[in-house]
Amino acid sequence: MPDNDRRWYVVQTYASYENRVEADLRERIKAMHMQDKIFNVLIPTETHIVVKDGKSREVTRKLYPSYVMVEMILDEQSWYAVRHTPGVTGFIGAGTHPIPLSQEEVDRIMSGMKKSEENPKIEVDLKIGDTVRVIAEGEMKGFTGPIVEINAKRGKLKFNHGFLGGAEIETDFKSVEKV
Repeated sequence: MPDNDRRWYVVQTYASYENRVEADLRERIKAMHMQDKIFNVLIPTETHIVVKDGKSREVTRKLYPSYVMVEMILDEQSWYAVRHTPGVTGFIGAGTHPIPLSQEEVDRIMSGMKKSEENPKIEVDLKIGDTVRVIAEGEMKGFTGPIVEINAKRGKLKFNHGFLGGAEIETDFKSVEKV
């Protein structure tokens, strides 16, 4: 079968079963010798950096909860292998006929995932007006004041420190804690 019949399809899963379906499907592909028809299994995700209480952690979130993408050549055998994987409720499409994603949709999802990996979204539990204290070592340690500006793209904020004539001090999210 020619490789140009290779397309991406979307499979719906039970809620929170995406990882299990991905693992089970990879095992089924090997066990059923379907490597020449089912090529890739992907859970579209994006990366976030969550900053809370002065600590940051990287979190991966599913772009489309309850959905998994499968790159395959669709025929009865490959359809059966995917459709009868535990946790799969069906393909996205009309009735029993799965509809493949367009190349533009695939490109958009893949580039979004790559962008998110290279430049993760930053989430903070802070807002303008919250009072923060500098916890990082250095000459500003212990300074407190209300936040006057948040720049999530740069991972920085400005707060108004009462001393020094009400000067605004810029620091990164990881250097402060909410008071």
